[in-house]
Amino acid sequence: MKKVPIVAISRLIKLAANITKMVSYPFHWLLPNKRFTLPERATPLLKCGEAGPIPAIIWQTNFTDRVTLPVYLNYLFNRLMAPRFEYRFMITEARREFIAEHYPEVLPHYDRLQIGAAQADLWRLLVLHKFGGVYLDIDAHQIWPLARVVGTEREELYVTTRRGELSNYFIASKPGNPNLARLIERVVENIKRDQLRNTFDITGPGVLIELLDPGRVPTVSYRHAVHQGSFTNEHFQYIDKPQGKWNKEQRSVPVIMPISCKESEK
Repeated sequence: MKKVPIVAISRLIKLAANITKMVSYPFHWLLPNKRFTLPERATPLLKCGEAGPIPAIIWQTNFTDRVTLPVYLNYLFNRLMAPRFEYRFMITEARREFIAEHYPEVLPHYDRLQIGAAQADLWRLLVLHKFGGVYLDIDAHQIWPLARVVGTEREELYVTTRRGELSNYFIASKPGNPNLARLIERVVENIKRDQLRNTFDITGPGVLIELLDPGRVPTVSYRHAVHQGSFTNEHFQYIDKPQGKWNKEQRSVPVIMPISCKESEK
């Protein structure tokens, strides 16, 4: 991929996205209760192209499918940038149902996670391990056509941040990826040990940073693939969630439920 045109295009996208974000403030001031519904499943906009190891599926999750205008515009933009990809979305309850059906051995550990973002961290690894596809955070948006980023030969792809570290707001993988299996195993181990206190380290990017070597797995810089927060922000993402973002919520709620508390609920 040529860097100059991608950078130029990404700046134009960011500018347009920020304009829509600013317009959304008066929109939701006039219509404070207006929400848009994200579909549980949506077929590709165009006929599927050449198939590769990574299935043409975009996965996303959120605490609700009723979202503000900026989040919905972010979803629509991703659909346009990946017209040959199917879209699948799960709310909190659906995530648990998926794990109960396909990974019952992981469910007891998943149920100990008390922060929604931590649950979503583990779910994304499991759903990609089971079905494959591309996971995107609800505030992440592509800046280059997804099919061209993923390609038709890669079996996995991870995004690197401005600091050159791996992150988990974008993960592309084939089903049954052994690296995802390692990550899942480590997250479960972190929950069992209950020694860490930060979502980032227990279930999030910290696990990828610890286990995967960016020099040995396929990576793409965020500058050439996917950005975050251009269309939306914390205000619009958590407008219906008083607890706020995970980094605020974990200040008052332990990420992992103590075993004694879990047993007392039975």
